[in-house]
Amino acid sequence: MTSRRKRTFGFTLLQTLLIIVILSGSNESSAQQDDDVVRVNTELVVLNVTVTDKAGEYVPGLRLSDFKVYEDGREVPITVISNFGVHESPFASVVLLDTSGSMESRLSLGRSAVIRFLDGLRPEDVAAVYKFDYKIEQVQDFSSGRDLAPMAFAIKARGMTTLYDAILEAVNALTARQESRKAIVVLSDGMDTYSKTSSSKALEAAMAIGASIYTVDMSANDTGGRNVQSAMVLKSFAEKSGGRFVATPGGPSLRDAFASIARELGHQYTISYRPVNQARDGRWRSLDVKLSRGDLLVRTRKGYRSPKR
Repeated sequence: MTSRRKRTFGFTLLQTLLIIVILSGSNESSAQQDDDVVRVNTELVVLNVTVTDKAGEYVPGLRLSDFKVYEDGREVPITVISNFGVHESPFASVVLLDTSGSMESRLSLGRSAVIRFLDGLRPEDVAAVYKFDYKIEQVQDFSSGRDLAPMAFAIKARGMTTLYDAILEAVNALTARQESRKAIVVLSDGMDTYSKTSSSKALEAAMAIGASIYTVDMSANDTGGRNVQSAMVLKSFAEKSGGRFVATPGGPSLRDAFASIARELGHQYTISYRPVNQARDGRWRSLDVKLSRGDLLVRTRKGYRSPKR
């Protein structure tokens, strides 16, 4: 009897020890998961900042102390700024070429403009090229190459325009890139006619990854009249994301516009910080960047939407 009790007691003790070990491991695992959640959920706001003088020339050599960042009207403390990068940092970009039916007479112009953009990239920069009409197709993957893929010269204009979906596709492609600076370059002549997503969702997705949108409006290239509604949409994408809207009559000025976009991306500052306001409420937060020098002009995105729980 005694021996049976001892065996029973011994078994119970072993069970207890096992439970303690399991619980201990479980707590450690939970703590580890909590750590992971904190790391993933601590958002980093990345601002790509373009600084020019009044003649439009890019201004190098500025320091962090020359900048003041404001979120919802309150100055962001310099202690929460985790990164300040000079314009030499590499960037990744996606070029979106509108190939819908209305672009038929402009495709060769569009292709030459894309080539001019690729020519303007630095060795460390990479770009991917997509076309969009009623569907979106990749013309070439991210590359530091300066030649447009042969398939780009066989593209025919056709169908409807999925501009907003194309921007969303570009965001998805850029999300996997490790470059701190990201850009989407859009060449289009018309309003979206076929997208499943909305313009606001496409814009918010781009701003969520810190991508600036550069838009080139081709709606007046051969008609002499501009599609005002189209221009307003393209301009809104550019201004709100910190990019640039270009209205061009085509020809050499169109190619020069794309070259100037590549040049601008090579002359930017990057400021990254973790917001003091950690509320995950899905609300819009306005952003503003000011310089200590009043004779300079600054351009960056207008804000971001905080994540929701």
